[in-house]
Amino acid sequence: MSAAETGKRPSWQRRLAWYFPTIAVAVGVVLLWEILVVIFDIQQFLLPKPSAIFGEFAHQVNLWLAPDERSILFESSGATFWEAFGGFIIGCGSGILVALITSRWTIVSEATMPFAIAANSVPIIAFAPIMNNWFGITNPASKMAIVAIIVFFPTMINTVRGLTLVDAEELELMRSYAAKPADIMLKLRIPNALPYIFSALRVASALSLIGAVVAEFFGGPRATLGVYITQEASAFDFAKAWAAIMMASIIGIAFYLVVLIAERRLMPWHVSFREAV
Repeated sequence: MSAAETGKRPSWQRRLAWYFPTIAVAVGVVLLWEILVVIFDIQQFLLPKPSAIFGEFAHQVNLWLAPDERSILFESSGATFWEAFGGFIIGCGSGILVALITSRWTIVSEATMPFAIAANSVPIIAFAPIMNNWFGITNPASKMAIVAIIVFFPTMINTVRGLTLVDAEELELMRSYAAKPADIMLKLRIPNALPYIFSALRVASALSLIGAVVAEFFGGPRATLGVYITQEASAFDFAKAWAAIMMASIIGIAFYLVVLIAERRLMPWHVSFREAV
């Protein structure tokens, strides 16, 4: 089919054609997973069937929708998402703020960069007991702090790059008009940094949920995904554990899509969004 004929198709058809390979691969993997588990008679504690996982997930959805029932899975998902979102806001906000300061004064950048690298090099398992001791093992702030530390470094680094890697001719033009440093920052450096910032935010959206769930493995309320997965796996109810993993994946994808939508809204002028899907 020619490009002209493709352009005449309705928008929903073009979008379906764009996403069809991804959907086909996902469905194919799930079907292959189901078939292999049945053929090789793989035990549930090693790898449950997708049908069992989806069945447990559907059961939890029904409990959540029922007026007189409660779903521990959905309660846990809400608590974990709140921890991830809070840490995402704190960590990314701090990273952008520090980047704005360090890009203005190089000496501050050189002084803070080693500390940022050191904090990013420490694994989550080292921070979790410390934060639990500081804020309390059941306090969501302990998990938010861990998430904030994880997402701070990539956000700060990307933002600094966007603020400093400005075209020399554009910068010279602004200076030739006697633009103030604040005007250069608002009208040149920040717009130039937006693609870098959103690139970091997309990565941070996934890292935030990973950090929250892993931090919960070291203790927390019953109604959190990390604790839920640990307890259900310990009870050999792996369908529930995998349903929780499935829920974490759904939340992560939804979080990523929200960031992507915000990116499209705030910078529709960017070259990556000029071609219609």
